[in-house]
Amino acid sequence: MIHKTNLPLRAAMLCAALLLNAGSVNLRAETFRPPSVPLVACDPYFSLWSPADKLTDADTTHWTGKVRRMTGLVKIDGKNFRVMGTEPADIPALPQTGVEVLPTRTIYSFEGEDVRLTLTFMTAALPDDLDLLSRPVTYLTWESRSTDKQKHKVSAYLDASAAIACNMPDQAVNFQKADSAKIKAWRVGTVEQPVLQKRGDDLRIDWGYFYLALADGAKGSLTANTAEATRAGFLADGKLPAPAAEPTLQNNDRNDTVLAFATSLDYVPNKTASNWLMLAYDDLYSIQYMRKNLRPYWRRNGWEAADLLKASAKDYASLQKRCAAFDDELMTDLRNVGGDNYVRLGALAYRQCFAA
Repeated sequence: MIHKTNLPLRAAMLCAALLLNAGSVNLRAETFRPPSVPLVACDPYFSLWSPADKLTDADTTHWTGKVRRMTGLVKIDGKNFRVMGTEPADIPALPQTGVEVLPTRTIYSFEGEDVRLTLTFMTAALPDDLDLLSRPVTYLTWESRSTDKQKHKVSAYLDASAAIACNMPDQAVNFQKADSAKIKAWRVGTVEQPVLQKRGDDLRIDWGYFYLALADGAKGSLTANTAEATRAGFLADGKLPAPAAEPTLQNNDRNDTVLAFATSLDYVPNKTASNWLMLAYDDLYSIQYMRKNLRPYWRRNGWEAADLLKASAKDYASLQKRCAAFDDELMTDLRNVGGDNYVRLGALAYRQCFAA
């Protein structure tokens, strides 16, 4: 049985143990590169990583190593580039200029066509707030800025495979529009919904629902359609096609349909253009204890997925500040204890430990 825990003490103890071992590793700080970079690291069910030096050098994977693809594209003044994943292979990668792994954030930087693009994955794993720590939500913020002070037309795109909600990629799934008060969302989950029925380590969750969501009124759109259709629509004019016909979205076992997001990041004089979305997973039941399936901690007061998304959207701005402050404080403490090698390894271990 796959279990997850919301006990910060246990995670903190594990993190401390890893850091003690990490502190003995003799690495040159300037050549440090993670063997895998955390993107979405919420718990063992919802854990997606980039196993490459550059975000475009490999497809994203589940922590077990199985591909669970997220694809990122950007259109700059009519030219198309990849910023996440290896597909479409005929689209060139926008040059990546940096990656920074912090305790609660992973920040990728790209630059080309006189535009600087930043992707920030933020998971609010704040140990003094159990409510936040238990939320299976990662924010992805897209930012663009002109480097030549000239106007540029920029659009960003993300699609996420339905396989994120499957143990095996060919499991049949249902797609559903999941809008609620102040939230625009789509979700996908298996038809079978075998809650907590499998045992072992080399497993992915295949019950509950994976969500892409936006705050209502946000500058962006969502759809569910084949990867070919959503990418072709974006690559043509920076927009998404309408959702696929309802029969295509139900009992779908073709493994070619995705949840997709697109937004405009056009030039704003002397400012950074930005938009953000939420990636979330409602597992319905998290653990089996004494033969009883138990709800996740964030549901303890009767919340449903709509409540989770609404609260997460409302908290985005404040969490940006709280996560930045926490990262700064923890990085300073780690550096004071063990120097640059120690702080980089500590930052990498932090989300991995809490997600485990």
